[in-house]
Amino acid sequence: MAGSYKGACFCGAVEIEVSGEPEAMGYCHCRSCRSWSGGPVNAFSLWAPDAVRVTKGEAEIASFAKTELSHRQFCRRCGGHLMTRHPPLRMVDVFAATLPELPFRPGVHVNYAETVLPMRDGLPKLRDFPKEFGGSGEVVAE
Repeated sequence: MAGSYKGACFCGAVEIEVSGEPEAMGYCHCRSCRSWSGGPVNAFSLWAPDAVRVTKGEAEIASFAKTELSHRQFCRRCGGHLMTRHPPLRMVDVFAATLPELPFRPGVHVNYAETVLPMRDGLPKLRDFPKEFGGSGEVVAE
C-alpha cells in the first residue's frame, strides 16, 4: 500500500497528501468523534506527522481543540473536516473519507465501550485505547 494519496476538503480549497503507509487504520466509537463526524462511528487512518503534507490552502485551515489530545482541523470556507492532530501521541488522524483513493483496511475498533453502532466484523474491539496510547488495551466482546 505504500505510496501517496491525495485528499481535499468539501469545497477543494484545502488539499492534503499523505505518503508511505499509515501506522494504523480503524474505527473510533468515542462520543467526541461521533459528534465531530456527525456519524455513529469515525473511520480513521493514523500517520506520522511528517507523512502528512498540506499542498494547497494552508491559510484556510482552522483548528478546534476541545482537549489537548485532539486538535481537529477543518476548512474555514466550507467546514469540511480534514484531519485531527494528536500531539501527545505524535500522530495525525487523516479521516478515511478525506482520502478517497486510500485502500481502507481497518484493523481495530477503539473506544468501543462507547459504541452506539455495534459492528460484528471480527476485528479487535478495544474498550478505550491501546496501552501504548495511554489506554487500558482491554479487548471487549463483539
